[in-house]
Amino acid sequence: MATPNQRHRLRDIDNTGFGPNSSVEGGRLINPDGTANLKKKGIPIWERISVYHTLLRMKGKHFLLGIFLYYTAINLIFASIYFSIGVEHLLGVDGAHTPFERFMDAFFFSSQTLTTVGYGHVAPTGMMTNAVASIESLVGILTFALVTGLIYGRFSRPRAYLLFSPNVLISPFKEGKALMLRVATYKNNHLTDVEANLTLAVHEQENGKTQTKFYPLKLQFAKVNSLPISWTLVHPIDEESPLYNYRKEDVAELKMEIIVNIKAFDDHFSNIVQQRTSYTYNQLVYGAKFLPMFERAESGDHTILELDRINEHEMVQLQEPEPTSA
Repeated sequence: MATPNQRHRLRDIDNTGFGPNSSVEGGRLINPDGTANLKKKGIPIWERISVYHTLLRMKGKHFLLGIFLYYTAINLIFASIYFSIGVEHLLGVDGAHTPFERFMDAFFFSSQTLTTVGYGHVAPTGMMTNAVASIESLVGILTFALVTGLIYGRFSRPRAYLLFSPNVLISPFKEGKALMLRVATYKNNHLTDVEANLTLAVHEQENGKTQTKFYPLKLQFAKVNSLPISWTLVHPIDEESPLYNYRKEDVAELKMEIIVNIKAFDDHFSNIVQQRTSYTYNQLVYGAKFLPMFERAESGDHTILELDRINEHEMVQLQEPEPTSA
């Protein structure tokens, strides 16, 4: 691969939080959802995982499933205790029942006790059964207080709600070309003072070892006042760019990752929000340009932003630089 000398005259940065030793890295540095692509070990799992943060960041369907499984499991535990004590100590449970029916009576009594519903049809009798019911009532109060707090935290947690184009393009720009990607908000929140930062991570051979070099990608506009529609981030590939003089075949062989970080102010929450993602070399489309994703409504009184077209692009011809020797 032809290696342009221009990039080696640029100053790389080392404040990204990632190390330069590529031999110890596995795959990409940042996942598409913005999380770091790593797993921690060396201490017990209950010490390295925050349950609170995990439940806040968990997908909604997984969160609801987790609540359902916890609710079912805790009722099964207490139902087993009531069953082992004897359902005859549950006043209101009478008649000839099979063991399964007696267990289900204990299970439904447990669910009524845990939720403090107390229909009054079944009541505990005896010291042991009342003690277990008292403990379960306390567990229920604490559990629902925690679940209520988690649900509120999930709804009230400020988020950027940004949608990134699945691909990053190298497109015609003025008299040359530029690296472009597109971002838009997909909720009805309003972001102001939006700042973007792009970093290029390149795996290079240096003294017989593979090293990761990080280069800042200067943007045409690194900040916009607000983000009501889409924003195309443009990095001009000029003499100050680490991608200067790269041809299509050079880019295809380049093991790189583009790390994107967006920071903005959400005026609904009066708080700063941020979101990040990354693109690997196989997500780069060379010689393409984005197509418009918004248009005027037929009535002419508002603009329509079509979020499903955020990655819509067409292939174009680029003027290639002359090949350079290593």
